[in-house]
Amino acid sequence: MTSTATLPQPSATTPPPLDDVRARLVPPYARPSAQLWAALGVRARSAATLEGVLAWAGPLLVALVAGVLRFWHLGSPKAVIFDETYYAKDAWATIKQGYEASWPKDIDKSVIADPNGVALPLDPGYVVHPPVGKWVIGLGEWMFGFTPFGWRFMTALLGTLSVLMLCRIGRRLLRSTFLGCLAGALLAVDGLHLVMSRTALLDLVLMFFVLAAFGALLIDRDRARARLAAALPVDPEGRTRPDAGVAETLGLGWRPYRILAGVCLGLAFGTKWNGLVVLAFFGVLTVLWDASARRVAGGGTPYTAMLRRDALPAFASLVPVALAVYLASWAGWILSPADGKGGYFRDWAAKQGDGGFWSFLPDWLRSLWHYETEVYKFHVGLTSGHTYESNPWSWLVLGRPVSYFYESPAPGTDGCPATEAGKCAREVLALGTPLLWWAACFAVLYVLWRWFFRRDWRAGAILCALAAGYLPWFNYQERTIFYFYAVVFVPYLCLALAMMIGALLGPAGSTERRRAVGAIGAGVLVLLIVWNFIYFWPVYTGQTLPMDSWRGRMWMDTWV
Repeated sequence: MTSTATLPQPSATTPPPLDDVRARLVPPYARPSAQLWAALGVRARSAATLEGVLAWAGPLLVALVAGVLRFWHLGSPKAVIFDETYYAKDAWATIKQGYEASWPKDIDKSVIADPNGVALPLDPGYVVHPPVGKWVIGLGEWMFGFTPFGWRFMTALLGTLSVLMLCRIGRRLLRSTFLGCLAGALLAVDGLHLVMSRTALLDLVLMFFVLAAFGALLIDRDRARARLAAALPVDPEGRTRPDAGVAETLGLGWRPYRILAGVCLGLAFGTKWNGLVVLAFFGVLTVLWDASARRVAGGGTPYTAMLRRDALPAFASLVPVALAVYLASWAGWILSPADGKGGYFRDWAAKQGDGGFWSFLPDWLRSLWHYETEVYKFHVGLTSGHTYESNPWSWLVLGRPVSYFYESPAPGTDGCPATEAGKCAREVLALGTPLLWWAACFAVLYVLWRWFFRRDWRAGAILCALAAGYLPWFNYQERTIFYFYAVVFVPYLCLALAMMIGALLGPAGSTERRRAVGAIGAGVLVLLIVWNFIYFWPVYTGQTLPMDSWRGRMWMDTWV
């Protein structure tokens, strides 16, 4: 008889039996990390303890580093850079009176010189984006004043929190604390994400809410599958077995995280309208996840069961919730006077008089609808040329970044040596970390292969989120668009790259030689990305460089 002492002992990193349906519905955490701990010589039981500690300690440490990078000299440059000329002032007016004002075109230097001496204009301003992002930016101004630090504070905070979120999302998605922290660390050292976190623009705010919605749907997926697994029968040996009756008829009940995703998507939509496209992509994704769960649980007609049991609750949790949040975000405009002294177009319905068939609607709703139609016309007709416009085809290879700020400091000022007369440059360049983005191009191909040939749902989730933020821009080949819009899908590039690096480390059961080679390759790649970020740090943060050093960082002619 074999002694039980010689049998392998269970641990948090030991997967359940493959014939157990629960193992497929609710796979354990940290399975990809087992090979890493084994390569480091850590015992299974100790590895389980380390996984538990690192589950939060690792992400918090990565977020701390990201926060230091984003808040370091946040008030520099002490200037209104790029489109801060719109959003910093719109945010100030929104936080003060609930709607945007019409600012003089030459007010920027006055704001920097004496922010307390700048009076809020009385006339309403015509703006082409919803209010959420301006409320967010304005919160920082309310706390720290109408200064560069004040209007950049909230984007820096959300940028830092998004790194923390991605660590936790990556852990849940890839089932590995190490790979989750790696994805967050890659986001922390991405140049585009850093620059957008240090600039008062709307796209970083949009990215944050989209990422939060993605994370909420992942939690919802795990909870729904756990509920389904708990309802399945268990055989005498303790293994969960499939059951068609349960799989096709069980209602998955109250799903608060899907409602939370609806709130986040409403805030994304209320920041910029492309959040509505993300809502459509994520809505399809969550119901496909439900159909997949019912199939694994034994359902013979999983898609029919999903349509009957899950589609309507998913729609109700996302679309009406998102629209309600969107309307609520206009509260400042809605509550402003409708006598010509409130928000732009607030008095439109009152001026029109009888609204005909639509007279039963409140004036504010008819006025808001008119405002939205005018904004739509603006967006689809925006074809004026711009120095920094770019085609989406060039984004992944960093074809045309955007210069937010540039000046040539006089010799002896702003760190420019007196001997370098006229040969210094100071720039804030919205440019992704080149080696990270170029490696991510291969990672996207890898997750495409993984999804198409291996049917890996994790790869599919990454691709869905990436497509939601990227593909819609290809419909606007004639419209003026910019590379920095890509910040919305940067987190999913980092997830794809982390997943590819996990594959480089080798699958479970690999030989020690295979693990060592994989670890060396992955480590070299990550170190090169970090070095690349450090090298470009001066042009991400507006540091003064000798002209030759600045030119050395312009790797492509289109970056100048």
